Amino acid sequence: MSKEAIPLLVADITPFARALSLQLKEADALPSHLGLLNMLARAAGFRNYQHMRASGSAKARLEDPALPADFKRVEKTLQQFDAAGRLIRWPSKRYVQELCLWALWSQVPRGEVMQERDVNGLLNKAHLFEDAAILRRSLIGQKLVSRNADGTDYRRIEQTPPTDAIAVIRAVSARRS
Repeated sequence: MSKEAIPLLVADITPFARALSLQLKEADALPSHLGLLNMLARAAGFRNYQHMRASGSAKARLEDPALPADFKRVEKTLQQFDAAGRLIRWPSKRYVQELCLWALWSQVPRGEVMQERDVNGLLNKAHLFEDAAILRRSLIGQKLVSRNADGTDYRRIEQTPPTDAIAVIRAVSARRS
């Protein structure tokens, strides 16, 4: 049985070589085959070889080679959304919650001042578990949405999402279309 090819692309070879060199210096003896694979993966920014492999497989499944994201995290996050792009449940993992919030943030109109009932209405259309308050508070806590001290006048905070969030936003938007 043939092995699956796992491409390794690094943006800059200098930090990659430096990280690999440091790991080799720390090793007492020559590393095993798996040890060397783990060192290469860590030098490329992954936790280990399995993480690099899982990220590559998820990336292939998502078919978006343009984004340098952790596609395993993106894939886990997308499991929280239904076919229509609505959030099914509030995830337990923090990083999944954050990526879900970015998808919701993308639905808040730019530059528009909204009242709490308008934000709740928008969020109620975007999820299925009937708890707009947790989503609203989380968006504020994550500094994706701001509000006045008295709880009125909600506004989206414009910023550039991280690459993982961009991948989630694109996939969820495609489901909504």
